[in-house]
Amino acid sequence: MAQLGSALASGARSRWFKSSRPDFYFTGSSMELFFDVVIVILSYLLGSVSTGYIIAKYFYKIDLKTVGSGNIGATNVMRALGKKMGIMTLIGDALKGVIPTLFAIIYKPFPINQPLVFFCALFAFLGHLFPFYLKFKGGKGVATALGIAVILFPLQTLLCAIVFFIAVLKTRMVSVGSMLAALSLPVFVSFKAQSGYMVTLSIILSILIVFKHKDNIHRILEGKENKLKW
Repeated sequence: MAQLGSALASGARSRWFKSSRPDFYFTGSSMELFFDVVIVILSYLLGSVSTGYIIAKYFYKIDLKTVGSGNIGATNVMRALGKKMGIMTLIGDALKGVIPTLFAIIYKPFPINQPLVFFCALFAFLGHLFPFYLKFKGGKGVATALGIAVILFPLQTLLCAIVFFIAVLKTRMVSVGSMLAALSLPVFVSFKAQSGYMVTLSIILSILIVFKHKDNIHRILEGKENKLKW
């Protein structure tokens, strides 16, 4: 009886430990954890590579931070260097979101890959927003978030693109379209999400994109925001 009681108590403790373990964790052995952390760090480093800044500085000898809005993203590159360079910047910044996210999906099978996918996507995005070699002053994250969303939420991304184009057509302001598209992402994702990780990720992307547009918001309120010329 004593042995039976001990076994039951041990089983109860085991079940309690498993059920109380937090959901937000990396799965696998210590070695797997090490590789997961390395992959996340590499995701940040890739995200911190500023396509627009590199194109402007090393090919045109221009410091984007002193031109136009001072932003290193595709919109300011387009104003400073033309549509071709703006499109190249957009593609390059989007790939920074695509590559780490896609790698994490392939590296581990669903659903145990969800934490790694979350952190790789998030840190690639944070790398773009806060690159260490630019004193953590990066872009606004729209293109990199687009790359992430295309891989994780293709249908929702299409809906966000519709929101973006309608907003831009109505206001002629890219910033308004970007913010409204970002705010709509978690709404669309919440209707059909594979996990809580993905909903959380979409919310973080949305909040940070709007936060990085704070200067645009001030200019919009003052009536000084740049508008597209048709």
